[in-house]
Amino acid sequence: MQKNSAIEIRPFEDTDLKGIAELDHSFHTDYVWQMEILSEPTQIGITFREVRLPRSMHVDYPRENEVISGELNTITTSFTAVNKSEFVGYASIALNRAPQTAWITDLAVLRRKRREGIGTALLLHAQKWARQQSCKRILMEMQSKNYPSICLANKLGFEFSGFSDQYYSNQDIALFFTRRL
Repeated sequence: MQKNSAIEIRPFEDTDLKGIAELDHSFHTDYVWQMEILSEPTQIGITFREVRLPRSMHVDYPRENEVISGELNTITTSFTAVNKSEFVGYASIALNRAPQTAWITDLAVLRRKRREGIGTALLLHAQKWARQQSCKRILMEMQSKNYPSICLANKLGFEFSGFSDQYYSNQDIALFFTRRL
């Protein structure tokens, strides 16, 4: 187990399902990464630009809580963040999506506990776990609208490594950020 001040990071337990089911995964953002495509007969260019929105935007998480809860048995591992025995966040990691890569599929923190280092603690714990699994890299996926996660990835040394258009069921673009371990 890893502790970050009053935050304890521990393996997921069945009792955490209630916390995940009740967790509001949505977020607000003032920025998005806008994709521009240049297509010519001999080349294709794709650019992402950080764009400030005219007003703050509420963004729903691209996956339903019921789907996330149902997939926890198929994910390689999940970690829970607890503060004074209260569920405050979690991270889910899959190993079977890319060779030697720990793939963070979900990372969420209780709204009133955001910006307190819980997401950072979960990601640092995930990196430590990935090294123990002999992974060479760790990858985070997120919506192009998820500016808070993009900032977190950059802060922790992740680099943009690709995207997939219409990746999520709501047709949002997925961005991928990778860090070598």
